[in-house]
Amino acid sequence: MFFAPPEEITAEVFARVPQELMPDGGSDWGAVQHPGKQFRAFLEGPSFDREGNLFCVDICHGRILKCDPAGEFTVAATYDGEPNGLKIHKDGRIFIADHAHGIMVMDPMSGKVEPFLTRPGLERFHGLNDLHFAANGDLYFTDQGQSGLHAPYGRLFRLSADGDLDCLIGNIPSPNGLVLNEHENQLYLAVTRMNAVWRVRFLPGGRTVAKTGTFIQLSGGMAGPDGLALGEGGELVIGHMGLGTVWVMSRLGEPMYRIRSPEGILTANMAFGGPDNRDLFITEAETSSILKVTLPFSGKPMFSHQD
Repeated sequence: MFFAPPEEITAEVFARVPQELMPDGGSDWGAVQHPGKQFRAFLEGPSFDREGNLFCVDICHGRILKCDPAGEFTVAATYDGEPNGLKIHKDGRIFIADHAHGIMVMDPMSGKVEPFLTRPGLERFHGLNDLHFAANGDLYFTDQGQSGLHAPYGRLFRLSADGDLDCLIGNIPSPNGLVLNEHENQLYLAVTRMNAVWRVRFLPGGRTVAKTGTFIQLSGGMAGPDGLALGEGGELVIGHMGLGTVWVMSRLGEPMYRIRSPEGILTANMAFGGPDNRDLFITEAETSSILKVTLPFSGKPMFSHQD
């Protein structure tokens, strides 16, 4: 099945991590994941607070960075970890999916980072990647580790607002970004090393998974789909890591826009912001930059901005 080519848009650079914020030396994570490369910051997990500050993770140096509305970066926290995904609770706490430790929580005022959930049972997680809050406060998150088509052991978890933890799926070849649809009766899941986005359906009541399948099959690039975001009308926004592209698909999976990076191909994650929530901010990890593009529709408000 073929569709008409999507309209192409080129993003602009909104902000770049300054050289003076680059730590001395490399990192163990960078040496393994991207040997021979030095990153000022490997940016992922962008999320806005209610004051318009954009928080994101720097996985290779164990930092949480804050980018203010003027595009100025500061270090909000540094700790011994590998932060990968980040979302903000409506009470202001910052939740972090940490590849090394599990779910961490950060106090945005003090910058203190503490463990929140480090084990699903007696064992450790394989290596958490990303997370997403439902409107009722349930927290969905992915446990990717080094899973892939060769070893499909990645997991999708849900931690209910009252503290119950459930493994919803346990055989995913590299689960990554995730977002609930506009009705919150389905969950979109980026499966990076399958180069696909799955649609995870729930039975009525939203507690049991059923009829999970491929929603969009991508191709090309050096990696695959990474982060996901949702438009207010159900549009699905997909960060295609290793292709320098962010795809915008209709709620039916039809291509609408291709957003190209002006530099760098590690387009990882996205967050809607701006005065009318129509500006899409994209983390581009290769150049340690935040890209920006204005879309003709608004993003779905995140849990952090709900009353």
